[in-house]
Amino acid sequence: METKLPININDLLSKRTVESERIEYKSGWNPESILHSICAFANDFHNLGGGYIVIGIEEQNGQPVLPPAGLKSEQIDRIQKELLNLGHSAIVPAYHPLSAVYRYMDKDILVLWAPGGESRPYKSKTTLSDKKNEWAWYIRKHTSTKKATADEEHELMGLAASVPFDDRYRLSASMQDLSPRLIQDYLKLIGSELATGQEAFNIDDISRRMNIAGGPVEAICPKNVGLLFFNEAPAHFFPATQIDVVYFPDGPAGDRFEEKIFSGPLDKITRDALSYINRNYIKEIVIKHDDRAEAQRFWNFPFAAVEEAVVNAVYHRSYEIREPIEIRITPEELVVLSFPGPDRSIRLPDLQQGKAVSRRYRNRRIGEFLKELDLTEGRSTGVPKILRAMNKNGSPPPIFDTDEERSFFLTRLSVHPNALTPEVTTEVTTEVTTEVTTEVTTEVTPEERLCRALKGEMTRVQLQQALGLKNAEHFRINFLLPALNAGLVAMTIPDKPRSSKQRYTLTAAGKKRIA
Repeated sequence: METKLPININDLLSKRTVESERIEYKSGWNPESILHSICAFANDFHNLGGGYIVIGIEEQNGQPVLPPAGLKSEQIDRIQKELLNLGHSAIVPAYHPLSAVYRYMDKDILVLWAPGGESRPYKSKTTLSDKKNEWAWYIRKHTSTKKATADEEHELMGLAASVPFDDRYRLSASMQDLSPRLIQDYLKLIGSELATGQEAFNIDDISRRMNIAGGPVEAICPKNVGLLFFNEAPAHFFPATQIDVVYFPDGPAGDRFEEKIFSGPLDKITRDALSYINRNYIKEIVIKHDDRAEAQRFWNFPFAAVEEAVVNAVYHRSYEIREPIEIRITPEELVVLSFPGPDRSIRLPDLQQGKAVSRRYRNRRIGEFLKELDLTEGRSTGVPKILRAMNKNGSPPPIFDTDEERSFFLTRLSVHPNALTPEVTTEVTTEVTTEVTTEVTTEVTPEERLCRALKGEMTRVQLQQALGLKNAEHFRINFLLPALNAGLVAMTIPDKPRSSKQRYTLTAAGKKRIA
């Protein structure tokens, strides 16, 4: 049976979903060098999720040299046998990367996936020579593999104290708690080659390849990250895994409030909560001036900042704490609250300025899946993005807050100051009321608007232009994905969702909906 990895080979080589420091290219089989890189990726010193070693492609200045040199079939067989032996005899504790053979540009290449190991730290032989028996710990530094220094060795020992929560096994769960449908939808969405020919795999095989389950063959067990993304009701295992959106039209002291609770798989509740906030509480405001033709346009809350704040909360909260993510909205501000706070190594003044950098992520595996779904970059870029989005919109700077114990993390986004002036409020109320009245009368949803704009086969850019939408992420979350999920719109190249030739067309259900 052919082995496949949970990533599209084109995405890997073009580094669309994997950073360069997580990929290493080798023109041929160099067992000693590759052993050290496997050891470094297994140690996952910066909690990035391990890495990939591509054998059969030469590297130049960190970039693959194409077309590839490739490997012969007899070479691949020999390499895989040697890898098995090295995993037992040359690295401690024993560690075996997953491998897959790909046909790329008419050449065979071998890809090794070395995820962060569960028994860190690992050390390997410094040389495979029979004359020496020296061992050392190896880590990744930028795009290179190097021996750990004494201080780095000490940190590696600290990593052995515990496996991150999202990478632990959930012994109270079984493989039946993982939804094949959710897994299949995810693999199709990211364009993984595991999505093709799934009939040849069973749920155990696929889950092992995705590293969302593991253990001995006779007792395979799902991991926490698998249940958080691929179980219909993660709150059954992790209480308070939800996002609460609360709106106070008269402020926190008022008697009225609206509440909406989102529960389910992490990626779904993230998208659904953002879509709900965007539809109901994000408004574009237009001010016309008598002395010039151009109108002033801004948002009460820039969606890009709201999205980053919410995704950061999903990424960095603790799923061992029984407290939901809470989003509190008033006419004056939007606040995102999660528990606990940032790592103690991060200084609050640095955080306020967008200069804080931490590589000790609480949920490295959750970050992997969010990165695959293009919901986060996982590179300490969330806070700088919020700062830029607020500044670009002309909004006050965001406020980030926590306490000495780092028991919570709060992101406060203030409304654009001009959104509260009387003359602007009148104009906004008129425009919004008209839009809402029309929407209620005709019951036009965003996905229906997309269906009505879709003529024949159109690209994403053409659809955005037809709808008059400038923000690509806003279009994807609130229009395109709901239409695809509802079966109203289909891709012309479903096996390659990210293809540059991708087009979208109405399904029979879509045509019926707008008839």
